[in-house]
Amino acid sequence: MDTHDRSARKAKLTLAGLAGLAAAGLIAGGVAAYSLLGTDDSAKKTAVPTATAKPGPSGSGPDAGGQAMTPERAKKVPLSVPTGQKDGVSTGFPHNYVGAISTAVYFWEEYAFLDDQKARQQLMAVVSPDATGYIDEQISEVRKMREGANLPPSGGTPAGITFTTTVNAVRARTLTSSELPRGDVIHIWMNYDRYATTPEKSTDDDPLKGEDIDFIVKWQGGAWKLTNELAYWKQRTFPVAYFPESPYAWRDMWWQVRHED
Repeated sequence: MDTHDRSARKAKLTLAGLAGLAAAGLIAGGVAAYSLLGTDDSAKKTAVPTATAKPGPSGSGPDAGGQAMTPERAKKVPLSVPTGQKDGVSTGFPHNYVGAISTAVYFWEEYAFLDDQKARQQLMAVVSPDATGYIDEQISEVRKMREGANLPPSGGTPAGITFTTTVNAVRARTLTSSELPRGDVIHIWMNYDRYATTPEKSTDDDPLKGEDIDFIVKWQGGAWKLTNELAYWKQRTFPVAYFPESPYAWRDMWWQVRHED
C-alpha cells in the first residue's frame, strides 16, 4: 500500500469520528495529519545513532531514587519564543539546538495541513531554496489527502471546524554536512496529537493521538529552513516508539516538549 492509500484510509477513519462535528459541510471521509515529508510509519525501526546533541539534562540510567529514567521523569525541552510571524508561520528562532527544535514544533503546530493555498504560503516562508520541487510535492500531498477525505482537491479547511495540533515530544540528532558547521543541520522527529472542535462541540471524542513525523532543518540566511536535500535525507534514522513512561524511548533520546504555560 502506498503513502497516499495509507493517508486516505487514515483520513476516512478519522472523519468517521468527526462526522458528528461536521454539521457544516463535511460529509463522509476524513481529515488527518498527512506526513509532510512522506514518512512511512510502517518502516520505523531502531537505528544506529548518528552524532547527537542534547538539549539539557543527561544520562539514561536510573535516577537517584533507583527508578529507570523516562521522558516523563526527565526535564522537558523548553521552546524558544519566536520574534516574528511571516505568512502564517512563526519566525525568529535562535541559531542553536533548541532554536532548531522550536522551528519544527511551531511550524507543525501552525501548519494548515488541509488548506493547500495557506500551506503553500507557509512552506514558501520556511522551506530552503535548495529544496528544489519540495513545496510542490507537499502541496500535491495535501490535495491528495483532501481527495481521500472526499473534499475538493483545492480549498480551505471546512467551515466551522478548528484543528489543534500539539507536539508531545521530540527526538533530534545532528547530521553531518560538507558545507555547514556542525550543528547547522538537524533531523527532528516529533510525536504529536491533533484535535478537531466546532462551536457546537468543544471536545474531540476521537482525536489523532501519538502520531509521528520528521523534519530536517538547516541554518540558512539567518533562519532555520526545512529541507529534503539528498545528502541529508540519506542520514535519517528511525526512532523507537515514543511512550512517556518508556525507558527505551528515553535511551533513544525522546524528550518531552515544554510549551508556554
